[in-house]
Amino acid sequence: MDITAVNALPYEEFVNIFGNVVEKCPIITAAVWSRRPFVSLNALDAAINEFIDTLPESGKEGILRCHPDLAGRDLQSGTLTWESREEQTGAGMDTLSPEDASRMARKNEEYKKRFDFPFVICARMNDKANILRQLTERCQNQRAVERTRGIEEVKKICRLRLQSLVLTDAPNKL
Repeated sequence: MDITAVNALPYEEFVNIFGNVVEKCPIITAAVWSRRPFVSLNALDAAINEFIDTLPESGKEGILRCHPDLAGRDLQSGTLTWESREEQTGAGMDTLSPEDASRMARKNEEYKKRFDFPFVICARMNDKANILRQLTERCQNQRAVERTRGIEEVKKICRLRLQSLVLTDAPNKL
């Protein structure tokens, strides 16, 4: 769909279509709907990013807590959102060796204990080896650094999800 069609969507349909561009956070999409019309995909993406940026730190951590563990229970049980399932399987999270799966589970738990939110990385921009390496390295960060890093990853995920829903060529003529 193009940006003109996006701008014409009624509220409920807009939220239904875009409600998971930030994982399990349709309230963000609901909030940015009122900023229509958007002149482009970039403007829609910027509106979402601006909303996230204005949240208090606790709100940003709430966004991070909505994300599932990579290669975790939800992937194994088939309860991921379809977007997360596609992203994780594309990065090979469903084909980890038993050793890597065990290491991933341990590191995910270590990370959550340290930061009180799950590790978030844009799986579509990484492979399983890099994800495991980043998880290990990022466990060493300070909480504020990691919260900021996690939110930057959320924004990358959001951007890619938006690109799969909205055509990027023609800006809207207002």
